[in-house]
Amino acid sequence: MTRTLTASMRRMNRLMGSAQMTKATRSLQRAMTGIMVKSALAPIAALKQKAAKPRKAAAPKTGRGLGAVLKQLSTAGSLAPATRSRSEGRAAPPRIPAGAHNIERTHRSAAGSRRYKLYLPASRATQPNGLIVMLHGCKQSPDDFARGTNMNALAEKHGLAIAYPAQTGGHNAAACWNWFKPGDQRRGAGEPAILASLTRKLMKEFGLERDSVFVAGLSAGGAMAVILADVYPDVFSAAGVHSGLARGAACNVITAMSAMHKGGGSAGFARPTPAQSNPVRRIIFHGDADSTVHPSNASLIVAAAVGEDAAPAKIGNRSVRGRGYARSDFTGSDGMVLVELWMIEGAGHAWSGGRAAGSYTDSKGPNASAEMIRFFMTKAV
Repeated sequence: MTRTLTASMRRMNRLMGSAQMTKATRSLQRAMTGIMVKSALAPIAALKQKAAKPRKAAAPKTGRGLGAVLKQLSTAGSLAPATRSRSEGRAAPPRIPAGAHNIERTHRSAAGSRRYKLYLPASRATQPNGLIVMLHGCKQSPDDFARGTNMNALAEKHGLAIAYPAQTGGHNAAACWNWFKPGDQRRGAGEPAILASLTRKLMKEFGLERDSVFVAGLSAGGAMAVILADVYPDVFSAAGVHSGLARGAACNVITAMSAMHKGGGSAGFARPTPAQSNPVRRIIFHGDADSTVHPSNASLIVAAAVGEDAAPAKIGNRSVRGRGYARSDFTGSDGMVLVELWMIEGAGHAWSGGRAAGSYTDSKGPNASAEMIRFFMTKAV
């Protein structure tokens, strides 16, 4: 793995002439693709040899500053996750009930275009109660992500529309959202601008206001969900982040790999854009045995949202389907829950409570999809 990156770096240096900058960038991006895919699949290979003993998910203690929590999480080892990963990004379209719609569209804006799938529930096909923008992880597709998260079934129950934008190999060699590029971490440019424009279009189409519009994602998609929550607080009212990273955790491919494997540094924090009214609430899930995106990144997202010295107002340690988890609630001065942090015992880089029909899912543990919708639908007062 190291030799692969080194060789690509040397090749990139030879291509660094201004006329060949694009070629150099693609060379390094291909190297990142190989490393990220190997990192994601390495835990599966390890499981075939010997299952690692999971480490217990430790909740932060009430009254302790988040800085102490970061130190605690930074010592967590890379443990083998109990995940199931299928062939990435090639799932067939999920089955839908009679009267529902799974439409393929393309959205075009001044910042660029992306294809997306739009799920409209049979219960509220023309006037959904809300909208969730779901951002897949690397080497995934909208259909794969829909099957793995089972979000469409929950959309039927709650009358929600679900949009699944698609990243492609043409925009990132591993089909990752470019969360680590400075041009894709700010308002009014790059992928955030494309996704915000898409969301606004759907809001207008269905007559939805900000308090009914949400974003969620896994891994690179989770990192992009954080960015959208930070820079478009006027569009999204809440965000669900699974196995993601904070905005500003990286500024290029090299720092992205460091942030993924060691955790992003607090010096790279980018504070959210102040909301005109209510802040964007966040619910965060991360496995304490994630060896692809270090578990400490979860608390870095919390720190960027509520401050490094924030302490949880409420803590709960529970288990479901044979897996323990620690949930910590961080509140504002008015008592409203701004952030829920779920650290899941023994879980790796996979969607908690997901379906085996999709890639990077773990059927054990809390149902991240259901909990995100519960959190989203709890209106701020």
